[in-house]
Formats: sequence, C-alpha cells, structure tokens
Amino acid sequence: MSGRTLSSVRNAARLLKEISVHGPEMGVTELSRRLNLGKSTVHRLVTTLAEEQLLVKDPGTARYRLGLAMYDLGNTAVNGLNLHAALTPPMNWLQDVTGGTVHAGVLDHREVIYIERLDSPHMLRLFIKVGRRQPAHSTSTGKCLLAHLDDAALDRILDGWKMEPKTVHTITDPAVLRRRLEEIRRLGYAQNLEESELGVISVSAPIRDRARTVVAAISVAGEERRLGSETHALTRSVQEAAAVASHQLGYRR
Repeated sequence: MSGRTLSSVRNAARLLKEISVHGPEMGVTELSRRLNLGKSTVHRLVTTLAEEQLLVKDPGTARYRLGLAMYDLGNTAVNGLNLHAALTPPMNWLQDVTGGTVHAGVLDHREVIYIERLDSPHMLRLFIKVGRRQPAHSTSTGKCLLAHLDDAALDRILDGWKMEPKTVHTITDPAVLRRRLEEIRRLGYAQNLEESELGVISVSAPIRDRARTVVAAISVAGEERRLGSETHALTRSVQEAAAVASHQLGYRR
C-alpha cells in the first residue's frame, strides 16, 4: 500500500462498497469474511460509519445497511449523471396532464425515500415531503422498486418483514406481496389503491439508467374520487414520463 493512503479509510470504503453490492444488509461476521479483516476491526468501522449516518444498524438483526447520508452523497454524485435534470421535465409534464401530485423516489431497504415532489394544483394534501420515508409495501413507488430487485435481494427484504397496515387495503402478507410484485414486473407499473391513505390512489413506473438498472421510480397521486375513473390514462402517462427520464439517463431498449 502506498504511503500516501490510509488503510482505515480504504477499509471503510471497501466496506461501504461491499454492502452496496452484496447488501442490502450485512453483519459483522460476513463483512469480516468478505473483506478479510478481523471482526474487531470491522466492528470499529461499522460503529464509526453508523455514528456518521453512513450506515444504519437494524436493532433486531444487528446487521447494517447504507444510511441516508450515503444517499445524500450519492445524490450529489448522481447529479453528474443529472438525475434531477432528467426528472424535472417529465415530472412537470406529468403534473400538467394529470393534475396530480408527482413524486420520484428511491428504495432504502423496506422504505421509500422521496427525492423529488411537485404538489397538485388541487386541494389534496399529501404530507410526503422530499427526504421523507414511507413503508415500501403500501406505496406504488415502493412496490415498483421492490418489484425490480433481484430475487436474492427481495428474499432478504421479505424475510421476517412484519408489514404494518396503513389502511384496510394494505397488503400485509409477504406471499401476497410477492405475487403482486411479480405482476408489477410483468406489467411495468405499480398501483396503490387506497393502501397508504383512504381516498388516495397512485400509479408508479420505474426509471432505468444506461446499465438498465432501476434507479428510481416516478409516481402520480390524487384523490380516488377524481382520478379513479382515469387509472388507464394515468398509467400510460406515468409510463411515458418514466420512459423520458430513463432515456435522459442513457437507457435504451
């Protein structure tokens, strides 16, 4: 190793990359084996990274996942790919044609983090601010993102997940959710029919980058009494907006 580098910083970077590639959650023992580092060294690394909010520890499993601070750093880097610029025109268009509240979100384990938002010009009050987290199982954005995980990553997320009901329509059975996710992957869009809030529906579609990876999802939400009869047109509009954003990120069929 060069005298100009710090082994602790390099090991921390290796650890973060390992969780990013092989996560979403990993324990100290597994990280120790994969990185060929002592458990005490790994424990010090994850403790420090958790204090800096680069990692989050699950108190139930004692496993670690990437924290919100990593998203903040990543979002700055993604600006080089111009995710924000890729999202802005289709989100504006989607709000214009639907009159709904438009969001874009990314997945963090079992939650969605909303990274962009355009409020509806109508009086619907949806308290989902940029940076806020929502349970993935009860939102169209979350289900859309879960549906495009690989099988191993999805298995890890569904294992032991006690899904809290937000309304009487919320899916709380992992087996039922898995079947719904298979349908979403096949159809290319996800719906939330009063599963997170009574009287509110939403539709979401995936956004892909040049590597064909689903990096985010775009959704439009509104009152069921206003949009419920327009779900087919709504779905087509959301998919078109997602296709435009994906194209801007370099995705080609």
